[in-house]
Amino acid sequence: MSDTNTGPGRVLIAIYAVFALAATGRSAVQLATKASEAPFPYALSAFSAVVYIAATVGLARPGERWRRVAWVACAVELVGVLVVGTLSLLDESAFPDDTVWSGFGSGYGYIPLVLPFAGLAWLRHTRSRA
Repeated sequence: MSDTNTGPGRVLIAIYAVFALAATGRSAVQLATKASEAPFPYALSAFSAVVYIAATVGLARPGERWRRVAWVACAVELVGVLVVGTLSLLDESAFPDDTVWSGFGSGYGYIPLVLPFAGLAWLRHTRSRA
């Protein structure tokens, strides 16, 4: 098994770390200052922060256990982006304020849509060849 934290994996980890910080900061401010205005989207932003943190740590740490953490985090992120992205377009009233995953991550240049595909592809690329 190749380490996920070498070569292009380092760039991927850096991008995940930036999103972990951004989502954590965004959700903390939203929940602290206006949680009653849109509790579901703000809680969803906090959940996405946890997912980004898990993906960052899972990709950065060596070992099979951390690979599994990264696999799960990237898969949850992919499902989250696709479900929230679709729902936010179909029922705008359910999302009175944006989340990281709203509109498939349009507020973040669609990087949240591309990132889980990149993470899963990197995990597949670095898997054991035995």
